[in-house]
Amino acid sequence: MLSPLGSALRRHDPDRFLTTLFAPAERREALITLFAFNHELARAREVTSQSLLALIRLQWWREVVEGDAKPGEISTPLFDLVAAGTVQRDTLLGMIDAREAEVDGNFESLQAWRDWLLGGAGGLAVAAGQALGVTDPQMLHGLRLRGAAYGAAGLLRSRFALARQSFAPWPMDLLAEQGLIPEDAAARPTDAALVPVLSALKAEAHAWLKDARLAPPVPRAARAAGLPAVLAARDLKRPLDQAPGPRGFGDRFAVTRAALFGRP
Repeated sequence: MLSPLGSALRRHDPDRFLTTLFAPAERREALITLFAFNHELARAREVTSQSLLALIRLQWWREVVEGDAKPGEISTPLFDLVAAGTVQRDTLLGMIDAREAEVDGNFESLQAWRDWLLGGAGGLAVAAGQALGVTDPQMLHGLRLRGAAYGAAGLLRSRFALARQSFAPWPMDLLAEQGLIPEDAAARPTDAALVPVLSALKAEAHAWLKDARLAPPVPRAARAAGLPAVLAARDLKRPLDQAPGPRGFGDRFAVTRAALFGRP
């Protein structure tokens, strides 16, 4: 039976919820807590148009991670995970740093964009690996790359929805090369000038997945931490001009096969 937090995660982040089903039962709720925490961090920007209010929300979570036991459906088990040493505090603080960097919606350079995803979506994958017992630095690095690739693929997949929020999280230096600014990219997500930018970012995600394969595989019990990368690989195969459809049997089968028979 699903916990209330698990039920909420299934609604808000069905991709990552799917991956929790392949974690050992005794550690599944830890993953659900981490993914719910990530959703709350993402909401900081989404629920307010004022940067200061978003930063205040993120500061509240920073205090939880740093050791302030604030009672709550997510904050209490998250605090417990950190206090027990199950998940490293610095990993979660890196996720918060990444969300703070996205509050104004602009990334000055491709390197800033990389750092954002490696710390945010990549940091979440590392935290998931830690919750599943992974301690090897090389394994965790591989998970970080897979998580960042999933984050990048997710941005490309949801770019039209993001544009409706006036959010165009693309590197400003790449936009400038095409004569664009973030406001242009948000207002005109189908602009032909945006295609080279998105293609370059798609190549970055492909490179992360390629480099991740050089890392040693995680133990079978920890495979769930890297499974979002299976969906990223599938999403990155689709042409940029093809509107993404809902997840289907093929996506679920690919995740299941990777969980049971091979590394993600």
